[in-house]
This record gives sequence, structure tokens and C-alpha cells, in this order.
Amino acid sequence: MKDVMTFLNGVLVNNNRPWFQENKDLYQKAQNKIYAMAETLISGISKFDSSIKNLSVSDCTYRIYRDIRFSPDKRPYKTHMGIYVCPNGKKSGLAGYYLHFEGDGAEYIGCNGLFTGLWNPDKNTLKSIREDICYDGDAFVDAINKAGNFTLDTSNSLTKNPKDFPPHHKHDTLLRLKQYNLVQELPEGMLYSDHLIEWALEEFKTSLEFNNLLNRAAMFARE
Repeated sequence: MKDVMTFLNGVLVNNNRPWFQENKDLYQKAQNKIYAMAETLISGISKFDSSIKNLSVSDCTYRIYRDIRFSPDKRPYKTHMGIYVCPNGKKSGLAGYYLHFEGDGAEYIGCNGLFTGLWNPDKNTLKSIREDICYDGDAFVDAINKAGNFTLDTSNSLTKNPKDFPPHHKHDTLLRLKQYNLVQELPEGMLYSDHLIEWALEEFKTSLEFNNLLNRAAMFARE
């Protein structure tokens, strides 16, 4: 991980094309490390999640270049790198498993960690998930509890239950979410551990049931 963090810490304070061009070798080393980890994650996750199959590294990794066409922030490069393993790849709109790294002090997420679930679901998918919660929210609670070292992210929530849903419900907290994510920061010392990916796979495995529930709802919304 030294190569990854050296590059991310460098680009965080030198986010410009001249520095990037002069340090292209740092980026290539970091990218190669991310690609190698992606291969291992894809292989490992597919052993406990049968929906993960036939994915390539490019299906699960991201460009370092920011799209600045319509952004007031004109910094050309991202200060984070990540791997997102989900059915049919990162653009599928389905729930999956995300390993995230960012430079020290970066504010994209604010930590290095594991994230599992569904980010920014479309309107139909969000409605389908909420309908499943209304019908059997206890199943979601059980799935979250099984992912014992993860925490439900409630930072992006409505202040009251959404329109067309009961104004009061046993699972108000879940109904009000705009996205469904479980989060876990990397423990002290894990970032540079030789067992980082092995640890990540064991943790991701505990969230399988949570992702299955989300993807069942997401697929139903597409029928």
C-alpha cells in the first residue's frame, strides 16, 4: 500500500498536470497495486457471492482523472482510489463491495475503509427497497446486524417518511434513507498490513445478506 498512499498524498498537495507528468511513475505503481488488489477481490468475493462473475479489473476500478467540465472545482485529478465489486460491474446500479483509499487529510469521504451496499439508487430502485422494508424491515435489520463490524450510514436521510409511505413505521430510520450503505473504517495498522485483502474479504462476506436484499429489490424494479 506504500505506493498507493505515496501517490495519493502527493497528488493531494500537488493537484496539477506538471506534477502529475513528472511523477507518472508514482501513479503507475499505485495503479498497478490497485489493479492487483482488484483481481484478488473479484476472485475472493466470487467464492461467497455467486452474483459476482466474469468481471474484469476495468469493471471495478476508476480513472484518476476528474470530470471538471461542469464543476467549479478545476483540480484535474482525484485524491482517492477505490475498487467496487458488484454484479455486472460498477455502472450496473447494483449493490456491491467497495474498498476505498484517500490521501491523508483528503475530504472525499474522510477515511480509508470498506463500504458495502448501494450508492445513489435511481428513483424506481429506491422505491422498491422502501417497499421491501415496509413489508419485512426485520430482514434488513437482521442483515445489518450480521455485518457486525459495519455501521449503517444514516447521513443522507429524509427528515420524515417519504411520500406514499406510512407516516409512522417500525423501521422509520431505514425508510428515510436515500441510499443504503454500511461503512467500516480500516482499523489501526490494517492499511499497511500484508493481510489487508484477506481481512477485507472476511468483512465483506458478513454483508452478503444485506447486498442480496438490496439487489433483489433493485432487480424487481427493473421488471
